[in-house]
Amino acid sequence: MLEYDRKAAVEYAHKWAYKRNPMYYNYDELGGDCTNFASQCIRAGGGIMNYLPTFGWYYIDANRKSPAWTGVPYLYKFLTRSSDTVGPVARICQIDELMPGDLVQLSFSDDIFGHTLVVVESSAPSSPKNVLIAAHSYDTDYRSLSTYDYMHTRFLHIEYLVE
Repeated sequence: MLEYDRKAAVEYAHKWAYKRNPMYYNYDELGGDCTNFASQCIRAGGGIMNYLPTFGWYYIDANRKSPAWTGVPYLYKFLTRSSDTVGPVARICQIDELMPGDLVQLSFSDDIFGHTLVVVESSAPSSPKNVLIAAHSYDTDYRSLSTYDYMHTRFLHIEYLVE
C-alpha cells in the first residue's frame, strides 16, 4: 500500500480547475467533466491505474477509459470496492473526516448521485460552509460546498493506494 499524495492532488486541482489538461479529453459535451477531473486529481496524487476492462479505473484516451474514470456511480463503486485490487481505495466518511484531496458526490434528485467534487480545503467547525472544493463541468475552485443546491451528499476519504 502506498500513501496518497494529497498535496499533489490539490495542486493539480488548482492548476486545472478553470482549464483543461490537453492530455485528457474534455467530456463537458458528453454529460460533464466532473468525474474525469476528479480522477485526474486522484491520479496526480499517485493513483495507480487499474486496467481491468469493465471494473477497473484507467484512462488511455477518449475512447479507451473505464466507466469509473468518468462516471459518478462507477467511480464510487471502484473506490469503495471490498477487494484490494490495484488503484486508489476510499471509504465513506463523515464531513468532519474530510481532508484535502478527498471527494464529495452530490445527488440533485432522489438517491442518484450525479456530480463529483474535489476537496481543496476543509476547516473546523465541520460544515458545508467550511468545505471548499474544485470541480469541472461548472468550473470552480475554492467554492464552498454550501453554495450548491443538492438533496444528498456522500463524502469519500481516500485512504491509500494499492500497487
